Amino acid sequence: MKLVAKTFAGLEPVLSNELKELGATKVQQEKRAVSFEGDLNLLYKANYGLQTALRILKPIDQFKARHPQHIYKHVYNFNWSKYLKTYQTFAIDSTVHSPYFTHSKFVALKMKDAIVDQFRDKTGRRPSVDVKNPDLRLNIRINVDEVTIMLDSSGFSLHKRGYRASNRQAPINEALAAGLILTSGWQPSAPYVDFMCGSGTFLIEAACLATQTPPGFFRQNRYTFENWTDFDESLWKTVKAEAQANIKAPQNKITGFDIDPKMIQLSQQHLKITAFEKVIQLKHSALKDSKPVVKVEPETQQGTILINPPYGMRLKAKDLVTLYKSIGDTFKQNYKGYTAWVFSGNKNALKQLGLRTSKKLTFYNGAVECKFHRYDLY
Repeated sequence: MKLVAKTFAGLEPVLSNELKELGATKVQQEKRAVSFEGDLNLLYKANYGLQTALRILKPIDQFKARHPQHIYKHVYNFNWSKYLKTYQTFAIDSTVHSPYFTHSKFVALKMKDAIVDQFRDKTGRRPSVDVKNPDLRLNIRINVDEVTIMLDSSGFSLHKRGYRASNRQAPINEALAAGLILTSGWQPSAPYVDFMCGSGTFLIEAACLATQTPPGFFRQNRYTFENWTDFDESLWKTVKAEAQANIKAPQNKITGFDIDPKMIQLSQQHLKITAFEKVIQLKHSALKDSKPVVKVEPETQQGTILINPPYGMRLKAKDLVTLYKSIGDTFKQNYKGYTAWVFSGNKNALKQLGLRTSKKLTFYNGAVECKFHRYDLY
C-alpha cells in the first residue's frame, strides 16, 4: 500500500534513510513528508520505530475539487462503512494550499458533514466527533485542486514519546531533536555531550539511538491503527517484540550539564521513566565549568557536542551576546578534539561564538527559522 510519513522541513533526507533501513520501497521525498510503499508489517514498524516521523498516513482516495460542494458530494459517495462504524468516534485534520479553498477548518467541516450525512441516511445513526482522542483520525490535504483523503495511523503525534514527567512544553520537539542528532553524524561509539541539557530531550534521544530503543517503547497512548478493521494484533505484538529484542547496552558516555538545578531535577525524572540513569550522566554545572567526561585526541574529532541555547526571546541583547561568547570560549578551552553543533534561532547571536563554521544547515523549530552550525574544535 502507498503511505506517507510526515516530518519537519529539512529532515526529509534523514527520514528517507530511516524508511529504507526499515525496508520501504519507492521512497520519495516531498515537502515536510516522505512517500513510500509497504505492507501492514511496515506500517506498524514505521509507527513504532521511526525517530524523525510525526505521523504515518495511508491515502484512501484522491479526486479533484474547486468548490466545497464538490468535496461534499465526493466524500458523501465514498464507502465510509469500510473504515468507520456508527459507534466509533472520528476527527479530521486538514491541510490546504489552494486558491479555491482559503479556510482549512471549513474544508474539514464540509467533509465531516458528508460523512455524518451518509451514515444518517443509510442507517439512521451517525458516528460522533472526538477531536482529542478519536477512534479514527482522518486527514484531508488539498494542493490547488488535488484532494487527497488519508487515514492517520498514528493518532497522537509520534514525537510524543511518553517520557515527559510533566505537560511543560520543551524548547524542542523530540522528533526534531532526534533528526538533528542523526544529521550531526554522531556515532554511538563516541562520547556525546550537551552542556545546556535543560529537561534532557537531546540526551534521551541520543540514548535511544545508542541503545536502539524504539521511540514507541515508552508510549502510553494507543495508535489509531489499533482501531482499524484490518488490525492484526498478532503481527503488532511480533513487531514490538522484534524491535525490543534489538535493544542493547550503550558503547560510550552520554553526559548532560545544566546551570539550573531545577532542570537537572526534571531531567532526572525523565531518566527514571526511561530507565536511562546508567546510560546518561547528569551534572549541575556552570557553562564554563563543564568538561568532557571522556577526553579525545584533538586530531580524531571523535566526540560530539550538541546544544540548543536560548534564542533571545526572554534574554536582553547584552546578556545574549555574553552567553554566546561564553559558549564559544567553553568550546575552545574545554572541548578540543570534539565536533560541536549549535542549533539556534538567532543568527546574530551565533556570530558571537567566535569560531569558524564548517557546516551550515537550516531547519524550523515551530515557526522559527533556525540555523544548525558545525564547529570543528581542533
